[in-house]
Amino acid sequence: MTDKGAYGKWIVGVGRIFLGFPYLAGTLEARGRERLIANWSAFDCVTFVETVLALGACAWDGPVNKTRFRKHLQYLRYRGGAIDGFSSRLHYFNDWISDNEKKGVVSDVCRSLGADPLRKKISFMTDHRELYPSLKNETEFQKMLAVEKRLSRRVFRILDPARSWRRTDGILSGDIVAFVTNEKGLDIAHVGFALSEGPALRLLHASSREGKVEISQKTLAAYLRASKTFSGVRVVRPRPPFAWRGHGFSKCW
Repeated sequence: MTDKGAYGKWIVGVGRIFLGFPYLAGTLEARGRERLIANWSAFDCVTFVETVLALGACAWDGPVNKTRFRKHLQYLRYRGGAIDGFSSRLHYFNDWISDNEKKGVVSDVCRSLGADPLRKKISFMTDHRELYPSLKNETEFQKMLAVEKRLSRRVFRILDPARSWRRTDGILSGDIVAFVTNEKGLDIAHVGFALSEGPALRLLHASSREGKVEISQKTLAAYLRASKTFSGVRVVRPRPPFAWRGHGFSKCW
């Protein structure tokens, strides 16, 4: 598989395995010390993306087993690939993108698609501390405040639905599409994989509305326009595991 977009096609092929699997929110919010949780039976939108990427990377170049899968999943989900308390998990998807760019897991293609710069104050989790039991711990709360402060200073690029969204010819199957929200203090409201079906681009995702993993009936452009809470999208492209850096990924793949 050496053609353009081959790895993305591989990734959506893996994602199709889970079509019809149920949507379930909050699967990572376990009590006690932060630990890696892998749920193969139900997903929210982010855990679906993470599971597909981890499984796809395992199967791309080696045996699929529990140890390798969990190593890949942890690398994706935690800052620098290391578990160090609740705040080390990449809760905000802009943080997830930034950290996984550094690790070589994804590349941001928004600039090449003519995206516009945006900066936004991020504060949802600390503003709603009561929703996150782990933030009752003052140390974790202060760490999360620091994470939000860093994110609020960053400029990222989005495809504006009013101007730039027509430039979809550069979006490939397997690209991760993250929907930027207008909601106060929050960055991304939903994520999934772009899927090319003939001339149309659709979304392969874990849908809370449909209650399952599905391929959207609407095109990506229509899906974006259908919600008044979406202000645009970010698009990042998964990279094969030999490109991943750090924690043993730079040389052994």
